[in-house]
Amino acid sequence: MYFSITIIIFALLLVMVCSACHKRWAVKKVCSMTSNEKCELLNYLIQPFGYSYDPHQDIISSRNDAWQRNVGYTGIFDRAASHFNMVFDYLPVYFSYQNRTWLIEFWKGQYGINTGAEIGIYYADQILSGDELSFAQFEAVDDRDMLPLSFCLIKGNKSLASVSKKTWWLTAFCMGIFSRSGELTQNISIHFPNCEMLYSFLNSLYKTGISKQYVKICGNEICIQYKDSPVRHYNFFARISRGWAQFANHIFCHIYLFMTRCFSLTIDRLLYLYYLLPFAFRKMLTLRSYYKYKQTPTRFASRLIVKNK
Repeated sequence: MYFSITIIIFALLLVMVCSACHKRWAVKKVCSMTSNEKCELLNYLIQPFGYSYDPHQDIISSRNDAWQRNVGYTGIFDRAASHFNMVFDYLPVYFSYQNRTWLIEFWKGQYGINTGAEIGIYYADQILSGDELSFAQFEAVDDRDMLPLSFCLIKGNKSLASVSKKTWWLTAFCMGIFSRSGELTQNISIHFPNCEMLYSFLNSLYKTGISKQYVKICGNEICIQYKDSPVRHYNFFARISRGWAQFANHIFCHIYLFMTRCFSLTIDRLLYLYYLLPFAFRKMLTLRSYYKYKQTPTRFASRLIVKNK
């Protein structure tokens, strides 16, 4: 009996020593790299997830060639988001232009351990009726139809991120920050190619219930302050799912910050996790990772898991 207890204690001590040595090795590995080396490595690691790292703002953002572009969009993604630990406000704006139904949608809220926001541009290959919008499959716009987009994400009086480019999907994710969507404001700017498209979008935007005081127009550019979303009536199970997801997100944020407490920048924290716990590193990057949408709009798989080479 005493021999068994001795073996157990020895094994625990050995595990603790090995763990401490592994942590010191991971810290030393990260600290020995230059800033350029860190950026190159992190961008190489997160490129398969569809993202890139912005060292100037210490945020994660999406790439134009992200795999998500091939998936497109359907309204079921938003309604099922809490099952993927994403709890956000969303504002879809459907409008007709050039014999197609277009969709420009805004998101802001909590994506796992990330506070973030998005703008996406999609269209269908025909004009859709109102009953078809919630379940229709939309495709990401082609390169020629991408628009200059920008937004600034603000929490309280603090600016978290500011991004701008011509794209089909503009995002910014601040890792390790927990927020409720009502605390966030997304100041958006979209530049349209002509007045016809602008005013078609504008008329549909007002139909969502957004107040005119939060919308400004200058030429073919529209600026929107997106803070309050239309009231959505979630059923009992949806409220439970969203509440549980936010509870889990809050806990995981604290765990992430505690485990990476020896660093302050996202790039250092992520590379530290990459060397220390590769599985945890991959988990941090499932920001909006729905698996590819299949044959019917009611079917989609669980999170995408990408293995490092």
